Amino acid sequence: MTKNPDLAKAFHDLHTGPAVLLLANAWDAGSARLIESLGARAIATTSAGVAWSHGYPDGDALPTALVVATTAAIARVIRVPLTVDIEGGYSDDPAAVGRLAGELIDAGAIGVNLEDGSAPPELLCAKIAAVRKVAGEAGVALYINARTDVYLRELVSEADRVAETCARAARYRAAGASGIFVPKAIDPQAIAAIARAVELPLNVLSWPGLPAAAELAALGVRRLSAGSAIAQAAASHSAALATAFLRDGTREAPGENALTHRELNALFARR
Repeated sequence: MTKNPDLAKAFHDLHTGPAVLLLANAWDAGSARLIESLGARAIATTSAGVAWSHGYPDGDALPTALVVATTAAIARVIRVPLTVDIEGGYSDDPAAVGRLAGELIDAGAIGVNLEDGSAPPELLCAKIAAVRKVAGEAGVALYINARTDVYLRELVSEADRVAETCARAARYRAAGASGIFVPKAIDPQAIAAIARAVELPLNVLSWPGLPAAAELAALGVRRLSAGSAIAQAAASHSAALATAFLRDGTREAPGENALTHRELNALFARR
């Protein structure tokens, strides 16, 4: 896949506001093309959805060859920027994570999500630095979205979460991160404090209790991700349909706004 510096620049520019960048995370080429057709300005993957689509659990279990193959498949059918969630990089070896980033760049990605999880922040710093080095050698301004799980995993007490998040964000920025992702941060005051402190575009995750996108923009958020929610909903609806069919052969009629066979075929016609 040909590297496209214009897409990389466009993706960075999408984080400069004033509107929040909305990412309805995809999990395969079909979902990515569908989301793009609905007006998405960029495509981001959900690591959980990608893993489930290949029959693996979420949590650094997916073979990297499938991550690369999925990236290439999505890049083939879309024209907007593509960023790929690679969890913790599928390795504790920063050099291996860097090599994976190089493969993803070759496959068509211009951004990655990379998370700390429950590991020490020093490890994510090393991974970010390795990825930045590989991207620089490839001549690509890769957008590295550093995810910290301080809130998601409740790594410290509630009173200390803003400070811990900001401290980690500073380290990740120094290592070469382009943005900071703080899933499960929903309190407006905490979000505003983090946005002021991190000096990088702030990404939050759609979550019950999270303010609306317009309010998030006013708080300083620059990116809002759906995460695995759409993939989960698609799987849940498929399960309901399959259950009804296996019970008595019932085929539920498509809903009022259902896409037709012709419309779906047209999405994937040669572009």
